[in-house]
Amino acid sequence: MARYVFLMYDAEDWHDTVDEQGVVDEFRLHEEFMTAVVEAGASVVGGEALERSSTASTVRRGQGDPLVTDGPFADTKEALGGFYVIEAPDLDVALHLAAVCPAGTIEVRPVMEMPDGV
Repeated sequence: MARYVFLMYDAEDWHDTVDEQGVVDEFRLHEEFMTAVVEAGASVVGGEALERSSTASTVRRGQGDPLVTDGPFADTKEALGGFYVIEAPDLDVALHLAAVCPAGTIEVRPVMEMPDGV
């Protein structure tokens, strides 16, 4: 099976207005997603929710010393909020699962397979 990373992007203003029931409802959606993954013959092999982008630091390498800045480097309306690592039979199954993943935008990216001994 191939591995795919689902990078989940959403607006962060949800954190400003959500109540306790909203958090419970969101976690239920992710549990339902996990069930859909298994029903599709795939599996979740990793994943985490991330803290808000305002807690991030960016390190940019170039000529000279690396530049460290607060926050994400890109100015966007959506921020990376979490990720899943999915093992799926093929890209079609991964894309089907991304369509039911509870996030506003999901970037699906294959995990690079490394040769043995690397």
